[in-house]
Amino acid sequence: MNILFEIPGNIQPQERPKFSTFGGHVRAIDPIKSRDFKQFVKMVAAEHAPAALIETEIRLYVDIYRPIPKSLSKKKRAEAIAGQLRPTKKPDLDNLVKGIKDGMSKVIWHDDAQIVEMNVRKFYSENPRAVVKVEW
Repeated sequence: MNILFEIPGNIQPQERPKFSTFGGHVRAIDPIKSRDFKQFVKMVAAEHAPAALIETEIRLYVDIYRPIPKSLSKKKRAEAIAGQLRPTKKPDLDNLVKGIKDGMSKVIWHDDAQIVEMNVRKFYSENPRAVVKVEW
């Protein structure tokens, strides 16, 4: 079985957590942008969630479409739109997919450990978004 859906907008990379000490315990605190993005992913994913959380192994495919930089020439912009020019600048691919995976946990599946295969790609687009496919 599979689920296919889009997360609209510019995908927020996972930021490094902040650490605080309270009562002798160290806590990792998710930065606000990362936390808000994960909540947004949860909301979008919930619209496509199966009746029960997936319990088996999962294959995850994510195509992330980044905004085209305004600094690109007309020629480079055309190459980006055609998929011939791909994003090689930060944010890193793993930081982009981390927030998506975290947002889908406990909505689509129980735990990220269930993912046995993952294919994540970055492209440029005039319509920033992520296209997510979950197979199980």
